[in-house]
Amino acid sequence: MRVARILSVFLIFLVSVIAVAESVPVSLAQLLPDRFGAFRRAESVNSAVSLKQENVLNLSSGSLEPLAGEAEYVGPKGDRFLVELARFNQDAEAYEVLSAVGALHRDKHAGIETNFAYATAGFETNNQVTFFKGLHLVRITNLRPGIDSSSLSLFARAVADTLDAGEHDIPPLIKHLPDPDLATKNAVYVTRFKSLEALLPNQQVLRAVETGGDGDATLASYPTGKVLIVEFNTPQLASENDKRITAKIQELWKAGQVAPSAYRRIGNYSVFVFDAPDETSAKKLIDQVKYEQVVQWLGENPNILKEAQRKYVDTTLGVFIAVVKASGYALVGCLGIGGLIGALLFSRRRAQQRHVTAFSDAGGMLRLNLDELTPQTNPSRLLRDRN
Repeated sequence: MRVARILSVFLIFLVSVIAVAESVPVSLAQLLPDRFGAFRRAESVNSAVSLKQENVLNLSSGSLEPLAGEAEYVGPKGDRFLVELARFNQDAEAYEVLSAVGALHRDKHAGIETNFAYATAGFETNNQVTFFKGLHLVRITNLRPGIDSSSLSLFARAVADTLDAGEHDIPPLIKHLPDPDLATKNAVYVTRFKSLEALLPNQQVLRAVETGGDGDATLASYPTGKVLIVEFNTPQLASENDKRITAKIQELWKAGQVAPSAYRRIGNYSVFVFDAPDETSAKKLIDQVKYEQVVQWLGENPNILKEAQRKYVDTTLGVFIAVVKASGYALVGCLGIGGLIGALLFSRRRAQQRHVTAFSDAGGMLRLNLDELTPQTNPSRLLRDRN
């Protein structure tokens, strides 16, 4: 009973420790550890001053300010790097900031394209590597570019290897653009936005778009124009915006002001084409937009059984993994306590054996087992004949 009580207390303690560990937020020290592979941190972690001064973190529409810090690292060859790292609440927010920073760099340096060399997505300049992976946005600057340019790539991969991949993908909306392979190289993405005027300041039609902070959008450039897809989360919201957008375009045409080259509603998408050479080219771009339809059955869904089975399997698998995880912790704990208790009991038993008092059934007197004492057993103990 006593052992059972000990095990019960231990299991309660173990569950509490796991729960607390999972609820503790990630700190800057964890994001920027003492070492990234062969590169060691040269100073303490500071707030991400550069990112904040450039207002890069404010590009995200997330409700909470991301955890952000920076620190310098030194390599084995004397190279030195500045690592700026921000952790967001969602993967989409990290990609949003990456795409916006990439657009800012492309305005200054032509030829910069988003690639997938180091993480989920990123881009490079002469002395910088910027990428996103999971919830994290990372910018690495080579502070001594003349020593060894290859060290920047090695260090970027060392940093990326320590980060969780999250969904390990770019937002699906990017893949619905015309020619996704080309679009991913320059697409700008915004999530839960309230205004799109910052993307295209001269396009007044975007003032008609209202999402209430519950919509996503992406803008990509092509040789024949720019394509903007706005995704609304409900058909009602898409319908209301479609009416406003159509009315706004008619108003702009009548006033002779700048208007989209083409516009069309596709499901919950509002698709715009700007700066196209002609209407035919603009419509060809819209025709290439891929819309991911959601089927709504008017009657009974014929696939309801399959859907229920899928949800059951997913739920059961999640419960099974959680049980296995908890059982593993419990098994380790039980083995540890069992071994400790066994060692204590064994030690106590040995101590009792060392202190046991020898006894005799002869009442404390010397007993001669004459029936067992023979010349063959021990002749030297027998009495000899006296002369």
